[in-house]
Amino acid sequence: MRKKRSGGGANWMDTYGDMVTLLLCFFVMLYSMSTLDQEKWIALVESFNPVAEAQHSGGVGEDTAAEGLTQQQVDDDIEKLYQSMWEYIEEENLSTQISVTKGDGYVFVSFDNTVFFEGNRYTLRDEGKVVLDQIAQCIAEVSASVDEIRVLGHTAQEDGVNPNDPTADRFLASNRAAVVTVYLQEKNIVDPARLVSVGYGEWRPVAENDTSEGRAQNRRVELLIAGLNVENGIGDDIAQYYTMRSGESETAGGTEGDAGTSGSLAQAQSGSGGEG
Repeated sequence: MRKKRSGGGANWMDTYGDMVTLLLCFFVMLYSMSTLDQEKWIALVESFNPVAEAQHSGGVGEDTAAEGLTQQQVDDDIEKLYQSMWEYIEEENLSTQISVTKGDGYVFVSFDNTVFFEGNRYTLRDEGKVVLDQIAQCIAEVSASVDEIRVLGHTAQEDGVNPNDPTADRFLASNRAAVVTVYLQEKNIVDPARLVSVGYGEWRPVAENDTSEGRAQNRRVELLIAGLNVENGIGDDIAQYYTMRSGESETAGGTEGDAGTSGSLAQAQSGSGGEG
């Protein structure tokens, strides 16, 4: 009868375990001494995930455009935007239909309702497309300095006494703002995330509704174009939004960041503080 071997069967496992541990330590040491090439790493990730290539190229392009800008450059671009729009309005004799003002970090443009639409419709007129094409060209020239474009739709109280039907009123204002927003988005002048459409309905009048002239003034579409706040350490409004969504922003910091641009935007929407 053969005797069973005892003891030495597990000795090779001890040696193998020591070798694997030494190899692991060796590779950890190599990694700690090396520098990671970001471009090569991105290329490696994209080779396994083609979708990542499109996402990466889109994000980096916008960040690169914004990097290196100073607040003075942004302010100069906002001034340039104001001047180019004002010159266009004057050259085309549109001052009775379009007005442009400039405030602290923003340009505010108000369009008479007849520029874009007819009656109670929200189909963009061909003449309105011509105007928007020129406005889009002005914005495109300074797009790197644009933080956000808000398109604001307004209606008028029909009889000057009783409020409009809220459903029809809100939908008409919102649809008009959305139509203009979509047209600008298709021009690809800024990141679509920076385009916002808002329908106020009859509730932000600039004149009394008891006369036809006053109602005509209240039926309008407005553009509020805000410049970047480069000196804000948190970043622009879009960056702040995604930072806060990911939980990486402190509450106090987010409040401070919002105050910088939001104050100017609120001032513009209230119709105060503009420079003619």
